[in-house]
Amino acid sequence: MDSVRLDVWLDVACVFKTRSEAQKACKLGKVSVNGQLAKAHRDLKAGDRLIIQRPMGRKQLLTVLGVADRSVSRAEARLLYDDTSPKPTPEEIELRKLERIYRAAATPPTRPDRDQRRTLRRLKRGE
Repeated sequence: MDSVRLDVWLDVACVFKTRSEAQKACKLGKVSVNGQLAKAHRDLKAGDRLIIQRPMGRKQLLTVLGVADRSVSRAEARLLYDDTSPKPTPEEIELRKLERIYRAAATPPTRPDRDQRRTLRRLKRGE
């Protein structure tokens, strides 16, 4: 095998968790191959260079070393590409920490516990 679909390779190489996430990233223009925006059905072969736009303006630079169309272990998946992304600066690391803290604080609780449900019932009844 000398080529494979881009979305399949991104999933097999563990760059994205699922193939549908890889397809979505391609559809939104987050993945480019050899300097051109790529669709999910594009054939990928060894030697191609990928640029993946990640959250917060980060870019992941990958060089394809091998192709596979079936799931492999995570250790073998890392051998399919060479990650040449620049290391994050200390400012970027601090910004990511702050963003994680903000996101955790801004996320609403999923479901009220028993005491909160009882309080809500009382409020609704007018007690």
